Amino acid sequence: MVRAYSQEHTYKHPWERVTAASWRKFSDPENKRTLSHIIDVDTLSHKLDRSSGKLYTTRAITVHAPGPWFLRKIIGQDICHCVESTVVDAQSRSMQLATRNISLQKFIEVEEKIRYDPHPENPNVWTICRQETRITIKPLSALATMAEKIEQKCVDKFQHNSAKGREVMERICKYLEAESRGISA
Repeated sequence: MVRAYSQEHTYKHPWERVTAASWRKFSDPENKRTLSHIIDVDTLSHKLDRSSGKLYTTRAITVHAPGPWFLRKIIGQDICHCVESTVVDAQSRSMQLATRNISLQKFIEVEEKIRYDPHPENPNVWTICRQETRITIKPLSALATMAEKIEQKCVDKFQHNSAKGREVMERICKYLEAESRGISA
């Protein structure tokens, strides 16, 4: 069974500020409580392609991903390791993130894509964020009803965590806005 959803959010901040906030989202100590499901984030690689001006990064993200008690019993853990690949194109003002789990794949696959672009209606002041997430529960596909319920719980959790992430991004954007004006937040 596959469960997918997409959502859009408009940040009332310019692209440069939103993308700067995206880089700070996991490292800001104030966000530890809000993003408590994020255990660790490590940069594995980063490369600037001088000919295109694009920045490529890969990060490892460790997430506390609790599920129903019986699922934890089957899987034997509630920690998930993910890889996030990011491409930033400052010339076209685009930032694309693709995240997928690399652990627990025989039970569940999660793919998330996020894209930040200048908003078409107000490109110098607003940023549009488009997020697509796909969740597939594997061994329970034969038990369609149970798989659907578990996938829906996963979708609900991802949507809840996405809202937390947007809250953090807004807070960092406001901090960066104050910082750019020379005012401490």
